[in-house]
Amino acid sequence: MSLAPASGTGRFWARSAKIIRFVRHGCTNRPFFHIVVMERRKDQYQPVIEQVGTYDPVPNEHNEQLVSFNYERIRHWIGSGAHVSKPVAELLGIAGLLPVHPRTYMTAWRNRQMAEKLAQMEALKNAEKTEDASSS
Repeated sequence: MSLAPASGTGRFWARSAKIIRFVRHGCTNRPFFHIVVMERRKDQYQPVIEQVGTYDPVPNEHNEQLVSFNYERIRHWIGSGAHVSKPVAELLGIAGLLPVHPRTYMTAWRNRQMAEKLAQMEALKNAEKTEDASSS
């Protein structure tokens, strides 16, 4: 006898779409994410099927953002047809499990442009200071 679909363990649960995504934990102004497998249509605070990793976006004292993955289980779920959310796909691309996400390239390009702009502004300020010092 199979269970009713409402129980979450019957035939419906076995065939429903799964997704690998973030679930936010932590406090106000101090986020911490679990990387989980859950049904696609569920809210992020609903019960999850399995936790496959963690992500701490706030840099630690060494300016590192900590990430941990269970690659074996992620491969299993992707092989079973689970979808991957865009933020998790970006992390998996950086980690080398998936191809690098295009948004990662765009973010890196924007960061380089901003760094170049800041370097030019600093160079102009330093040039003005040396001109003022030499003319006095």
